[in-house]
Amino acid sequence: MDISKAEQRVLHLLAQGGRVLVEKDERNRIIHATCVTREGWHSPGLDLALFRKLRRRGYIASSGGAPYRITRLGTRRVRSQPDNR
Repeated sequence: MDISKAEQRVLHLLAQGGRVLVEKDERNRIIHATCVTREGWHSPGLDLALFRKLRRRGYIASSGGAPYRITRLGTRRVRSQPDNR
């Protein structure tokens, strides 16, 4: 299955130890998603549509209220790079 460049960029950051932080409204709906690298830098390129697409495909998941992280399926789908951990 092919993934877009935007999806690939986000999944690479997550594979290297990053996470996705979400902001919810009063009805517990996700209104904003931010990709944060393992060093704590905010990375551009993750909008709400891309976040929902990654979550729907099962590439990212959250458990127990923790930030969203890459899943095993997500690590298998992302193309390997020399700097990937």
